[in-house]
Amino acid sequence: MSIALAVSFGSVRIPVGDVWAIVGHRLSGGVFVSWWSEARERIVIDSRLPRALTAAVVGAALAVGGALAQAVTRNPLADPYLLGVSAGAGFGVVLVTVLGIGAGLAGVFTTPLAAFLGAMVPLFAALVIGGRYQNVTGVILVGVALAQVFSALTMFVLLVIADEHQLSAVLRWLAGGFGDARWSSLIYPAVTLAVVGTVAGFSARRLNLLHAGDDGATALGMNVRRFRVLTLLGVSVLAGAAVAVSGGIGFVGLLVPHVAGFLVGVSAVRLLPVAALLGAVTLVLADLAARAVSSGTELPVGVVTALVGAPIFIA
Repeated sequence: MSIALAVSFGSVRIPVGDVWAIVGHRLSGGVFVSWWSEARERIVIDSRLPRALTAAVVGAALAVGGALAQAVTRNPLADPYLLGVSAGAGFGVVLVTVLGIGAGLAGVFTTPLAAFLGAMVPLFAALVIGGRYQNVTGVILVGVALAQVFSALTMFVLLVIADEHQLSAVLRWLAGGFGDARWSSLIYPAVTLAVVGTVAGFSARRLNLLHAGDDGATALGMNVRRFRVLTLLGVSVLAGAAVAVSGGIGFVGLLVPHVAGFLVGVSAVRLLPVAALLGAVTLVLADLAARAVSSGTELPVGVVTALVGAPIFIA
């Protein structure tokens, strides 16, 4: 229902009933007579629906990533950006923008790709460098350090090399949003969520074993260190795919798992699907709120999630 509301709202208001009818008409191959204009169908199918679905998939990916990160680190403050993924993605986008590689039509493809590749650099560096230590804390600390390095590189490029137009474009991307969402951009996070989410679902029993502590899980035959590293790898891949199409959106991966845990408990079998659903609804509604603030201005979604999520998290 939240997706239908998001598709319905905009400069051209389309009744929710018409939204369902247009989608059903397209899926059924036009078996019934349409009563809406072709312009409205294009607005729904080509613009608003891919945007709403992208927001839903990104929200689900960030929420599942946050739930996994909090479970394997046993840290309630862990989020999907734990290993410097967001900072690396931001640097990738800044680099292609300043160099002019993402200009024009090519930006539809180069910007998400640059963000994803940039996100993977600190991830693999953290795994290679921090993986030498028996304690997974080494991986996390290296990721935090690399996040600071990439953030500093991003600021250096923006302040020293970028011009005003590039600076404005990059800062807007870093704040997060779905203004450039297309059907093609939905593929990145959707496939990643399907793969990592399925693997996480099959690993739910092992996630639950971690509640008994490392010694208890090891006594039950689990290789705790390897499982943690592999899970953090999946978390970062989820976050990288999400950041690649939406920019940096905070608090969804941090807050939603806590709400899901409050509703259904900490068992991963129930926690992960509920977190995915809540994350999807949360980000669709946040995107709707970002568009509803002003008729002439679209607020970055990351601003909405921070302004709303921080007070809720504190409470």
